[in-house]
Amino acid sequence: MTPVRPDPVLEGASAGAAPGRSATVPHVASHLELLLAKGRLRATIAMLGPAFVAAIAYVDPGNFATNISGGAKFGYLLLWVVLAANLMAMLIQYLSAKVGIATDRTFPELFREHYPRSASRIMWLQAELMAMSTDVAEFVGAALGLNLLFGVPLLWAGVMTGFIAFAILELQTHGFRRFELAITALLGIIFLGFLYETLKIGPSVHASLSGLVPHLGGSESLYVAVGIIGATVMPHAIYLHSALTKNRMPMRDDHERRRVLRFERLDIVIALTCAGLVNMAMLAVAAKLFHSTGHTGVDSIQAAYHGFGNQVGGLAALAFAVALFASGASSSSVGTYAGQVVMSGFININISVLLRRAVTMVPALVVLAIGINPTDALVLSQVVLSFGIPLALIPLVMLTMRKDVMGVHVNGRLTTFAGVTLAALITALNIFLIYQQLF
Repeated sequence: MTPVRPDPVLEGASAGAAPGRSATVPHVASHLELLLAKGRLRATIAMLGPAFVAAIAYVDPGNFATNISGGAKFGYLLLWVVLAANLMAMLIQYLSAKVGIATDRTFPELFREHYPRSASRIMWLQAELMAMSTDVAEFVGAALGLNLLFGVPLLWAGVMTGFIAFAILELQTHGFRRFELAITALLGIIFLGFLYETLKIGPSVHASLSGLVPHLGGSESLYVAVGIIGATVMPHAIYLHSALTKNRMPMRDDHERRRVLRFERLDIVIALTCAGLVNMAMLAVAAKLFHSTGHTGVDSIQAAYHGFGNQVGGLAALAFAVALFASGASSSSVGTYAGQVVMSGFININISVLLRRAVTMVPALVVLAIGINPTDALVLSQVVLSFGIPLALIPLVMLTMRKDVMGVHVNGRLTTFAGVTLAALITALNIFLIYQQLF
């Protein structure tokens, strides 16, 4: 779906109109009205997409590492953390999407317009750091997937992942819809992979329901819980979503913006529900397959892959590896796009997306080359990412609660309260984690 030019301005009266009589101005249908005229179902399908691109960040290889590790070590204990993180993500992504629809700006652009230049530079630096942590997880995950599937050495698998990411990013030059469909298809592969695993392994329903009751089992489980939140609520996805909705649909007025916002809420609910189910399935499958059989020491993706093969069969191991590769390849491309949005928005500098991909893949290749345990790198990167969430969320809430910025689409009191509460909760968890690790 290619954006169209805004409708032309119509003259209020014809040259021959009689004095004192107002000429009838013919109504010219807007782009949104033309889309709705095709039918509710077709219009809904056409409007879906931005949240599916953002949602791929919620099932990246970091999620594989934290969910598999958490399920193997603690069983179903942290299932409630996965659910809570996914519900948090729905609100956070909605706020970001609303920025793009209501203001025709990305979140970083809006920050640069309303805060001092020095603050924008600081935000850019920390956002780039978060992007580097993200990229390590995504790139290493895709390389692991290729290694498990075809036996490719990790370093060369990383190089191959770079070329695959280049190909996915190239779709952007042919319109946003192709990029959205490609990422959505990869998300579908991940979903189907873990649907198969769940049906094949059959996690305990009773234990899963017990795991939805909030409780922890000590500081070690807190570390993994914070990692799960960091792997689920991704800072770069907060910046990205506003860019995905900005100018995607030409809108005449606030009434049309409200209608587009309703479509986007549906988009977010569907996409993040799929991502949430995948994450919960990961943890529950690991709990059933490893924790309940005494294999609580499974703390690497390679060990999980071999565990699937030994205990369930080669097809289960294959499904796991394919899902991992699809996750890494897609999320790596989305992460690179998010980095472009961050740089362009906060400091108004644009570079080639392909050049950015080439530069940001270097740290991940270094990790692969020097032989750092990939799963350890994945989990640590997710803990680092959890520290970037409040830095993105707090200014997002502050901007969306300002009427001079959002107009009639300003946050309601309940939305603002929920956003502030989430930022405070995540910040408190991070502070407590530091205290536990130091003392």
